[in-house]
Amino acid sequence: MEPLDWSKIFLNDLNFSLALEIILRTFVMFVLILTILRLSGKRGIRQLSLFEVAIILSLGSAAGDPMMTEDMAIIPSVIVFLTIILLYRTLTFLTAKRENIEKLVEGKPIYIVEDGMLALEGIKRDTLAKDEFFSELRQYGIEHLGQVKTAILETSGSVSVYYFPDDSVKPGLPILPKLYEKRSPKISISGLHACSFCGNVVSIQNDSHKCMRCESDEWVETLSSKRIV
Repeated sequence: MEPLDWSKIFLNDLNFSLALEIILRTFVMFVLILTILRLSGKRGIRQLSLFEVAIILSLGSAAGDPMMTEDMAIIPSVIVFLTIILLYRTLTFLTAKRENIEKLVEGKPIYIVEDGMLALEGIKRDTLAKDEFFSELRQYGIEHLGQVKTAILETSGSVSVYYFPDDSVKPGLPILPKLYEKRSPKISISGLHACSFCGNVVSIQNDSHKCMRCESDEWVETLSSKRIV
């Protein structure tokens, strides 16, 4: 077995001239990527739709080879960049004119919470993990779903939340990890319990019970605290 050639692994044919060329190529492509992203009009990653993420991935792929490969010229990548931005501008114009094209390209907002309960259609259609969604809500200072009138998953991946007024807060499913993880099909304390799957709140005695809304059999004791701002 031949010993590893560390020089080949880390340097191969790299020399000072090639290193400078890589630096120059990387600088040029980086400036081009920033320019294209500025032309798209977006100010942050959280504002990006799936279509725009695909655009960025395409830009990265087009920029990668000219950065590292000395046989790859920069101008062909510039042509790819111009094609991508033309495609982006064309689809942006079409989505502004036709709602069906907008839904096809960017999707549409999904209701995740309605009236203090998880929207069954929304949680079945979307692949957002419940723990991930609860994590998003906790960043808004939310302890339980009874504080939330409506929550919408936007096409950008962000969550828009609308609250119940303090005097309208109802008992709801806890979303704090230690409380939510106590879900169980066995009810040890009679009172109001929330279905761990859909957030439906019912009064349950000391026995097992199946949710009439989603047929889940795991329950969590509700919280009814007001939201702390």
